[in-house]
Amino acid sequence: MTKYDEIDLSKIITYQGSQRESKVKTSEEAKPPYAGMKVSEFLDSLPSILKARDLKEIAKSVVKAKLKKKPVIAMIGGHVIKTGCSPVLSDLASNGYITHFASNGAAGIHDTELARLGHTSEDVASQLEDGSFGMAQDTAALVNSAADLAYKNKNGFGESVGELLVKENSPHIKRALIAKAYELEIPYTLHVALGTDIVHQHPTANGSAIGDASLRDFRIFAATVAKLGDGGVVLNFGSAVIMPEVFLKAIAVARNLGNRVKNFTTANFDMIQHYRPITNVVNRPVLSGGKGYTITGHHEIMIPLLSAAIHEEGAK
Repeated sequence: MTKYDEIDLSKIITYQGSQRESKVKTSEEAKPPYAGMKVSEFLDSLPSILKARDLKEIAKSVVKAKLKKKPVIAMIGGHVIKTGCSPVLSDLASNGYITHFASNGAAGIHDTELARLGHTSEDVASQLEDGSFGMAQDTAALVNSAADLAYKNKNGFGESVGELLVKENSPHIKRALIAKAYELEIPYTLHVALGTDIVHQHPTANGSAIGDASLRDFRIFAATVAKLGDGGVVLNFGSAVIMPEVFLKAIAVARNLGNRVKNFTTANFDMIQHYRPITNVVNRPVLSGGKGYTITGHHEIMIPLLSAAIHEEGAK
């Protein structure tokens, strides 16, 4: 027999589990998929628990925003374009479910290369060895020309990239996100950090033009953010630093000017949940009203899945 004291459990107070409030019910469990099932049936088969439930709630928020004519902003990082999601996002915009795109410079560059060349994403490791990394002259020529054009005409940076792609009728333009935004006459704003993009390595890069065009895009972005209150949606796809920081400043500007930017929905979709998106997109902006979500997963799976959920919700 042990020489140590044992607690006496004979007087523990118990209750009947059947009378307890619980978080998970059998009615919320998943239904097994089967061959040939419809997308709507597949979505209905997902468990109504945790992130599967959140995904459906985000889709509902997007559809409600469209019905209320409130902004739906999609903020994106370069990896979203590199994983082949541009056509999916273009389709959502064409159907009125996204009203403003905003990205770092890399996303715009990858989308431009795919539109013009049909390929993107060079082998950085090998090309860095001989100094050829980022030295694609044709890519830099268009993007830097767009900055010059925006500077000259006082237009948006993303707007000018889209304009040039449409005017030259790039071979793969039908799948281009930045060109689709131009054709739909919705903003695609480019938020550039000088020195971070391959086009800045070229002699055609004009810092004055790039800075002026990108700052104008910030003001265009802030004008959309100012309209988010009472039903808008902000979706951050894969931007870990630049877009969360830009978004936070845009909210500060909008509220400082007296706009009621409260009671809206935010969601961060990424493979890893980083500090800035969680803090600057999901938490801080909705402290005084609204709801923030986090969905973790690969863009090439989660963005088409969200798109399917939006389309199905919109068809109800």
